[in-house]
Amino acid sequence: MIATHAESGRLRLALPNKGRLSQPALTLLHEVGLTFEEDDRRLFAPCRNYPLDLLFVRADDIGEYIQDGVVDLGITGTNLLREARARVEPRLELGFGRCRLEVAAPQSSLVHSVSDLEGLVVATSHPSLSAEFFEARGVLCRLIEISGAVEVAPLLGVADAIVDLVASGSTLATNALRPVETILESQAELVSSPALDPERRHLADQLTLMLDSVIAAKHRKYLMLNAPANAVTRIREMVPGMGSPSVIPLAEAGMVAIHAVVDAETVWQQLGPLRSAGASSILVLPIEKLIP
Repeated sequence: MIATHAESGRLRLALPNKGRLSQPALTLLHEVGLTFEEDDRRLFAPCRNYPLDLLFVRADDIGEYIQDGVVDLGITGTNLLREARARVEPRLELGFGRCRLEVAAPQSSLVHSVSDLEGLVVATSHPSLSAEFFEARGVLCRLIEISGAVEVAPLLGVADAIVDLVASGSTLATNALRPVETILESQAELVSSPALDPERRHLADQLTLMLDSVIAAKHRKYLMLNAPANAVTRIREMVPGMGSPSVIPLAEAGMVAIHAVVDAETVWQQLGPLRSAGASSILVLPIEKLIP
């Protein structure tokens, strides 16, 4: 007799089967160290080195699958969870798939603020979030739901403005639209069922920690350098990082090695000043995983 999901003792994680979140989600799982088979036609993949099964579904459906108990966890966009009003437990912001749900209007229109949309027609693929936003603003407009290329609605004359996802803003510019106001900032999130039993919650907590360690490592570098002992105080001020750096005496009298975890975005700006402060043999290394 085949064990059901509830009886198997394995977690089930829903992933987008296509779209802009799909490949980054798979890449993140591989970076964690999980091993599983990838196939464009595959709907289900068990991990070989963790009690976790992957289910590939539409990103829009993931919130509903979690709240219905079909899966334990999911990776999908903030906008989709909020649009579906899914009852899920937020666990971790994953840092990819960043975008904004934006009110936008034609560059040639007289719409310059949300209040200017009173009595007008707005096209959107996010009707629930849009209705909630305009209701909170006290703006009465008519919403029409469009799936697909929402940005063409004003060009076709079916809407006066749109509410749509914007990443770089290039699509708005291409279609002669300009942003009016941001409704929601969105990115990929790891979420889970709020009703996990203790065993599954423990496994989910472990998986969350594994993912978080990889995400944290992306924003940090491991800095190693040699320096005169009398320069340690100055160098510590120049490279603030996580906690106190390690200072290790070297065989050469008066010299030390300094090891520190530092911010990845700013460390490159410090290399010249570090040399000027007496640092030598400077190494900047990637970090695979980091648990603060």
